[in-house]
Amino acid sequence: MGKIHDAAKAGKVAKVQQFLLLGKCGLNDLDWKNRTALHLACSSGRPEVVTLLVDRKCNINARDSKKCTALIKAVKYQREECVTILLEHGADPNVVDARGLTALHHAAYTNNISITAKLLSHNADIEARNKV
Repeated sequence: MGKIHDAAKAGKVAKVQQFLLLGKCGLNDLDWKNRTALHLACSSGRPEVVTLLVDRKCNINARDSKKCTALIKAVKYQREECVTILLEHGADPNVVDARGLTALHHAAYTNNISITAKLLSHNADIEARNKV
């Protein structure tokens, strides 16, 4: 992982901001799994970093090597505050991952009613079907 990825995963907002301001790292730099700092901040539950990145206009719907977006990561790991931030900044709840699953599928799998409700209120497709 790159420096910005490590800082995002650890929730070090000041470090992430410093890397971006000094031009040491790009907002949408990818690690070896094609993850951005946003992916790692979401999967680790770092809402302050998520806010910083989306406010700076990162690619909110970037996909990693498994075609997961940061929203899918946040839903899978039940990081509700991150889910809220992403949805409020225009993340697409209907993107499908490599298995054909949407964020709503992942929310249903984890039985998270609150996240499911948030996704539905942001136009998640209740009729979406996976490949299986």
